Amino acid sequence: MCRGCDLKARFKVELKVMSKEAVEIIGGRERRRRWSMEEKLRIVRETQAPGACVRAVAARHDVYPSLLHNWRRQVREGRLGQPEPPSFVPVRLAEPAPLPDMVPPVMKERDGVERIEIVLPDGCRLLVGSDVSLPALRRVVVALRR
Repeated sequence: MCRGCDLKARFKVELKVMSKEAVEIIGGRERRRRWSMEEKLRIVRETQAPGACVRAVAARHDVYPSLLHNWRRQVREGRLGQPEPPSFVPVRLAEPAPLPDMVPPVMKERDGVERIEIVLPDGCRLLVGSDVSLPALRRVVVALRR
């Protein structure tokens, strides 16, 4: 085999005839043309002109009619087009909720045992008698904080 004789096999080149006078060479990794959103919308708008023929518009832009029909359907369904620009939404802030009144620790007596009420930041309340040892109270508070 001589050098350069079989370009199609060597470089994976594909010749594609889109219209009578145009030949497009698609080679290497890029096998498909990339159409920008603006180009697609411009071509679709051409098909929406009065008296326009989809096949003629497709031939003029070297696009298969089936692809152009696909773009037209996407425009109709709202899947192809310019996204709506972001807009601001009016916001009204509500008044902050009043904080519950913090109840100071209350000493209560019952059956002769002094008690203290402990209110944790999450609202949990403990009523602890004076007969509870400090290590036991510490274990309960640590367990409630988890």
